[in-house]
Amino acid sequence: GPRRAPGAVIVSASYRTDIPAFYGDWFRRRLAAGFCRTVNPYGGGVYETRLTPEAVDGFVFWTRNAEPFLDTLHAVRRRFAFVVQLTITGYPRPLERSVIETDRAVAQMHRLARDFGPRAAVWRYDPILLGSLTPPEWHRESFRRLAGALAGATDEVVTSFTTLYRKTRRNLAAAARLDGFDWRDPEPVEKTGLIAELAAVARDHGMRLSLCSQPELLVPGAMPARCIDAGRLSEIAGRPIAAKQKGNRPGCACHQSRDIGDYDTCPHGCVYCYAVQTPALARRRHRAHDPDSPFLVPPRRAAVAPSA
Repeated sequence: GPRRAPGAVIVSASYRTDIPAFYGDWFRRRLAAGFCRTVNPYGGGVYETRLTPEAVDGFVFWTRNAEPFLDTLHAVRRRFAFVVQLTITGYPRPLERSVIETDRAVAQMHRLARDFGPRAAVWRYDPILLGSLTPPEWHRESFRRLAGALAGATDEVVTSFTTLYRKTRRNLAAAARLDGFDWRDPEPVEKTGLIAELAAVARDHGMRLSLCSQPELLVPGAMPARCIDAGRLSEIAGRPIAAKQKGNRPGCACHQSRDIGDYDTCPHGCVYCYAVQTPALARRRHRAHDPDSPFLVPPRRAAVAPSA
């Protein structure tokens, strides 16, 4: 294969939005062009990411629906290693209005394992939201059923409890009023108790349970999650991939990566989402998307100079 540049990076696509479900055309065109541009959500500057085999150590794709992206994954695999983080929660409709049916998502996980090997996809049961629609007993039963259905297709399940940012609380409160449910942020002892139970169920189905960015909730049987995992990518690539540990928020154990997504662009409308200010804004920005642009969505401020 091609020699990788010393500065080669793992590219995350994307924990800010669902590129496989909604932006596959854009991704294919950027891969053909060999680069994309992204607006830094924190500073507003623009960065360019090269998407060539020399510049990329591997991809991590995050999605709730890999189906529209399967052909793309076959094309990607000819040139790059990748891991798919596939979220399957099976929540009631008021909590996630437009995600695909659970059975379809489970079938996708098995398809990914069949096509790309059992290390290629990680199940995300994430986030855990507790409330009147999904009390602890609901999670115990639902997780056990899903783990049984996914046994053999993956060796890891990533989970965490909902991080209640201000926008998350606002969106949850609006949905709760509309659909007549309530939700709560449980005490740590209740969280760790549930994590311990889910970890035991995962183990019974050939998976390890890992916890995303919540080290204070780690219990025996649970590991810190590394959603961007150079070790897993190395195994898939069949060559060593060196990346330093550099999480994207406190408690995150991920290896360093470059994310090419954009917040406020996923129209799935899950009420607990951390990446969307309001569902209406996400739908509006999704409609503004141009698959031929170097940017996932046009920058909100036009006058930004590209930088490497």
